[in-house]
Amino acid sequence: MQEWLTQTAANLGRGIDAGDICPVALTKTYLNAIDAHPHRDRIYTVVTHDRALAEAEAARQRAADGQRLSLLDGVPISWKDLFDSATIATESGSDLLANRIPDRDALVLQSATAMGAVCLGKTHMSELAFSGLGLNPVKATPPCIHDDAAAPGGSSSGAATSVAFGLAACGIGSDTGGSVRIPAAWNDLVGLKTTSGRISLEGVVPLCLRFDTVGPLARSVEDAALYLGVLEGNHGPDLRGASLAGKRFADLWTVAQQDLAPEVASAHSKALDRLRAAGAEIIPLEVPVLEEAMALSAVLFTSEAYGLWKDVIEAAPDLMFPEILERFRSGAGFSGPDYVAAWAKLEQFRMDWDLATAGFDGILCPTSPILPPNVARLQSDHDYYIHSNLMALRNTRIGNLMGLCALTLPTGVPSCGLQILGQPECEEALLRIGVAVERALA
Repeated sequence: MQEWLTQTAANLGRGIDAGDICPVALTKTYLNAIDAHPHRDRIYTVVTHDRALAEAEAARQRAADGQRLSLLDGVPISWKDLFDSATIATESGSDLLANRIPDRDALVLQSATAMGAVCLGKTHMSELAFSGLGLNPVKATPPCIHDDAAAPGGSSSGAATSVAFGLAACGIGSDTGGSVRIPAAWNDLVGLKTTSGRISLEGVVPLCLRFDTVGPLARSVEDAALYLGVLEGNHGPDLRGASLAGKRFADLWTVAQQDLAPEVASAHSKALDRLRAAGAEIIPLEVPVLEEAMALSAVLFTSEAYGLWKDVIEAAPDLMFPEILERFRSGAGFSGPDYVAAWAKLEQFRMDWDLATAGFDGILCPTSPILPPNVARLQSDHDYYIHSNLMALRNTRIGNLMGLCALTLPTGVPSCGLQILGQPECEEALLRIGVAVERALA
């Protein structure tokens, strides 16, 4: 049974389908692993034993009756602590929301439950989701899978580590500037950033409503595709027959390949070689307007974040991690006209991006230009924290600013991911590309 903890969610689902795996036994195996794990309380905020076992028993009965709701019916997953869960605390990683108990599940949790997903519990995250590092001295900082002293990536830190340490078959997270892709990359997982507006945010604690998205952190592209379906109440895209033969990719140079860690640069180069060997054409690409678009990040993200949270924050600012508090308060330095003008410019830059990238099957770049930074230094060195956070999110933020869907895959080099940027609302095409890339990288 211990081998179940490292299998893909899809394979677990196929095992249930074949009658080889009992959903109750599977869920108990995960719950026992969580409770016995030394990092349990650094990864999970709460473990929902009763709910998980009740949902697993219902899945067992459906399997016995030949009425499974989806391939993933009966497979246990974790949820980032910003998805409302009825009668269970949802605090978004912050003491500002201590003892916040929703009276119903977020819509995506309702949808996943209706497709048979088993809820193992809620996972730790960066405070109010406003950091790409995963460091949270207020609640807990999960460990990176490769180094207990390194940051796990955020803000979906616990979502990633719950999967990486074999304590969930998939983690559901959110991505505003990279919060699915950074922890997925640093913990050698697949992470899907969906297009803004595609998946409901009802019952999801917000950060920046125009950028917030929901997505899975998983062990395979197939799992990510299946969980996209689960979150939307369907069976996900068909990935059969995907190939890189004749596919045309852009290797993005503007911004995305500046100041890369040597390990990241090497991993990226070797990954592109594997894609070429699988039949892909890869062309270097410069998109000059991207630098201007990236410069808008401060006004766009911080203005909206502080606008949403100002009253709550200023009622009890001492409850916050000072680095996160400072980042929120930086939004106070921009005016309404600044914010409106920035969005008008960004919409034009998005059109310029579309013209520059038309004709490519995907845009490639390293997911993160840096490796996971040291937690102790992040807490003691302000400049190191600021630099690490900005660098961690630099490449992923391209996808958010341009309004794209995006996927990160492991390259085989620890904590080095390959990011594929797709077109808005084209997750199905992106995932088909992704499963072919995954085979080439393997």
